[in-house]
Parts: sequence; structure tokens; C-alpha cells
Amino acid sequence: MGVVMNGVTGRMGYRQHLVRSVLAINEQGGVTLSDGGRVVLKPVLVGRNADKLGNIAAKHGISDFSTDLDAVLSDDANLIYFDSQVTSARVKAVLKAIDAGKHVYAEKPTAETTQEALALAEAAAAKGVKNGVVQDKLFLPGLLKLKRLIDGGFFGRILSVRGEFGYWVFEGDWQEAQRPSWNYRAEDGGGIVLDMFPHWHYVMENLFGRVRSVYARAVTHIPSRVDEQGATYQATADDAAYGIFELEGGVIAQINSSWAVRVNRDELVEFQVDGTEGSAVAGLRNCRVQHRSVTPKPVWNPDLPATARFRDGWQEVPDNGEFDNGFKVQWEAFVRHVVEDAPFPNDFASGARGVQLAELGMRSSAEGRRIEVPAL
Repeated sequence: MGVVMNGVTGRMGYRQHLVRSVLAINEQGGVTLSDGGRVVLKPVLVGRNADKLGNIAAKHGISDFSTDLDAVLSDDANLIYFDSQVTSARVKAVLKAIDAGKHVYAEKPTAETTQEALALAEAAAAKGVKNGVVQDKLFLPGLLKLKRLIDGGFFGRILSVRGEFGYWVFEGDWQEAQRPSWNYRAEDGGGIVLDMFPHWHYVMENLFGRVRSVYARAVTHIPSRVDEQGATYQATADDAAYGIFELEGGVIAQINSSWAVRVNRDELVEFQVDGTEGSAVAGLRNCRVQHRSVTPKPVWNPDLPATARFRDGWQEVPDNGEFDNGFKVQWEAFVRHVVEDAPFPNDFASGARGVQLAELGMRSSAEGRRIEVPAL
């Protein structure tokens, strides 16, 4: 099956989607179908820089690459179009792919505005093509363990969720930045709200309930940075966001996202879930729990040093299975969705709800108020 891959010269498109997903799938013999058959993927690389595409193709033994998107979309052998370009370029290319009758799989956010994201979902439905959006966090071992706890009734009634995500992204002067400069330019689709709120939306929606309201504060802590060519530029996009979300059932979620924070956590993202019967802290891979029956009884006394080692009172949740790369697992699911109509709930409509939360989060920050999230 031909898979057009647009954006593989970027960090995520190359590492997670080409190397660790599509090529890894082929190395294992393809995507296994329900009848035991297998589908091998033929990546067709497309982008603006022929030299970069050629280097990647040569490195991995890929025969097809092009700078002509229209030409590769006209090839009937290419059934899937995948997009991991910068956000500002996504809508135009995805609409082209839909018009060409390709099934479309795209990175999040699917668009910069809710209106554009809904237009993609409507266009795909009208054309009758399968569509999906990357929602990789749902397939992380830590969150899979957390989902197992929820399904097993471990928490009782869930009260609250507290999320911490982020790390220090170097400004690019005395140390090279580990994220591309467009991330910090609003005019190029940058900003941590647009990048991360769609993630938090599908995590909350799938694990804890529909988001009913948002109160957020988006800020630019680092006003200027240095780009890949060594030139100083003004950061026009937010690099940190602090959000409070009200969910169905009365659950309150607080999630901090920042590219201007130094990590004092076990993992780069952690979620603490507190319920009447127990609590859990889940990260990318690990998950720890404390049940009601073994919860200690701290007493607040600032005049005495704390003697309890609070972390020692938590227990690791076992793997109870093998966890594959989350991006690869979702790629396999989308291919099965295309070939044999297997379920794939992470569609463009769910992606539009994520964009909506980001848009309302920015509006909340600008207006300084809580905003209800209407159902789409």
C-alpha cells in the first residue's frame, strides 16, 4: 500500500512516523489483519526540499520521493496521505488529498482554527474517505495503565486530575534549541496552547469525560530566541499555558504546560488522579498508586521537619504485558481501519474538538474569564 508522507524532514515526521512507525512496521512483516493477512507499506516521501528528501530516502532505501504533491496524489497506488508538516501548511494539503480520494491520517492539531478543522472533517465525510488524527498519548504505557485502573474501578469517584508537562527549551544562543523556531512564532502556527491543548483534550475526553469549560492563562516567558540560522527573533507565540478544565461528572483538571520550566519530576509529563478510593500518578511509562487503605495521615506542623518519606507509600503498577511504540500502534490501527474498516475513533471530528479547546483556551486567556465549551 502506497503511503504518501508529507513532512518527514521534520523531527516528528522523521523519527516517530517514518522510522519508528512505517519502516518499523515493514521490518516486522507489515500490519497484521484480522484474517492473518499482512499489509506492507510503501512510503512515498514528499516535501519542498529535494536534497533533504533524497538524503532520507537513500539512508533508508526508499525508492520514491518527490517535491510534487499533486503528482504523487494522482497515483492510484497511493491509498493513504499522511501529513506532519507545520500546522499552517496542513489544511491546504489535506484538502488536496481528500479531493484526490485518499484516506488521510494527520498530526495534531489538524488546523489552526476550529472552523478549518471542522471543514476538514466535513470534506472527508462528503468524499467518503477514512480519516484519523494522531493521538499518541493514549497509547503510552503510563496512560494505558491509568486506563486499566479507571476501568477496574480503582479510584472510586474521580475528584480531580493534575497534569504537569514541560521542560526547558534552550533559547538558541549559548546552546542550540531542541525545538524548531516556528514553534515560537504565532504567524507560523506556533504556540504551546495550539500544540498541547489538543493533546490534553483527547486525554481528558477518553479517560475522564467531556470538557465542559476552560479557564486558561497563556504567556510568553521568553520574549526572544535564536533561530536555526543564528538570527535573533521575537517570540510571538506562547511558550507556557496554565489551564483549569471542568469535566463531565464534576471532575476538575488542572494542567500546566511549559517550555520554560526545569524538570523536577520523574518524567516529562505526569498526571495525578485523585479519587475517593485511591490515587495514581502516571507518566510516559510508569504509574504509581496509593489506595485508600494505605493512605498515611500527615499532620501539618511547620515547626518540625517532615520525617515521613511520602513517595515510599506508593506502589508501582505492573506492566502485565508488552507495550509497543504508541505512534506505531496507532499507525497499525489506521491501516486496519482503511483495509478492513476496523474501529478508529480518533477521527477528524475528535481532532476538531481538540482545536476548539485550544482556540477557546486562547480566548479565555485574552479575556481573562472562564469559557464554556459547546459540543461539536
